Amino acid sequence: MGDLAVGARSGQEGPEDKPERPEEMAPPAAEDASGSGGDSGAGDDRNERGGDAPQPKKQRSFWKELPLLIGIALLLALLIKTFLVQAFSIPSDSMQNTLQQGDRVLVDKLTPWFGSEPERGEVVVFHDPDNWLAGEPTPNPNAIQKALSWIGLMPSAEEKDLIKRVVAVAGDTVECKGTAPLKVNGHALKEPYVYPGNTPCTVDDTGGQFKVKVPEGKIWVMGDHRQNSLDSRYHQQDSNKGFVPVDNVVGRAIVVAWPPTRWSTLPVPDTFDQGLSAAAAPGVLGLAGAVPLVLWRRRRITVGNPRVSERGTAG
Repeated sequence: MGDLAVGARSGQEGPEDKPERPEEMAPPAAEDASGSGGDSGAGDDRNERGGDAPQPKKQRSFWKELPLLIGIALLLALLIKTFLVQAFSIPSDSMQNTLQQGDRVLVDKLTPWFGSEPERGEVVVFHDPDNWLAGEPTPNPNAIQKALSWIGLMPSAEEKDLIKRVVAVAGDTVECKGTAPLKVNGHALKEPYVYPGNTPCTVDDTGGQFKVKVPEGKIWVMGDHRQNSLDSRYHQQDSNKGFVPVDNVVGRAIVVAWPPTRWSTLPVPDTFDQGLSAAAAPGVLGLAGAVPLVLWRRRRITVGNPRVSERGTAG
């Protein structure tokens, strides 16, 4: 008997003598109900515990996004330089006092893409037509300056560009005789933008005295500092006879952007609002005026003349 009692207490007899645990006593139906989703409270409870809640996306650090931002900025700057606006530096005093040496101007490159051509009075930047800059020193920019010029934030040191004022366009006749005034299609120009103390025309034997007609696809340009500008007047012996091909024009300078104390726009002066278009040929004007007169005279002769029939043939 003692052995049996000891054996019963030590668990040697069978599973029916083992004490039951609470989780084993719970009915399976309750567990199924909680997992079936029928009770919204159970699902909300799991979300509150974080079991099924979506994990928030981890934001990339600023330093990882910085290269992407820089790349986009450079791409936009390059597109703006190529198609919209580009900065240029004024290398000489030939456009004083409108522009000073060292000024930075912004040039509109968009309108030429739509077929717009330079007009009288505009200040334009253009590629060297035929070695106009021969003998001029070429700057030697560092790597940073080259990078900035490539994206348009600084003028390019490799491109040989000039800046002058358009005085005459295709079909115009422009002339200088004596010291003043400059004439376009016979109209004497009042030029308040000419450098103080300069005469609009220069008396010399190297190009200051001239009379030329601008051919199609070309323009005639001059600097505002007339006695200090090697412009169209002094390149009449080159392949373009001093004219600048329209295709060489980069764009119109619209703003002086630097230094801040020099900030200003570059509008077309009122000088060029005088109706400077070339007049029609005298022969054409004469013919146009003669036609009405001849018709009127013919009508007078016909009406009341008994020798002229109704059909207008002589009898």
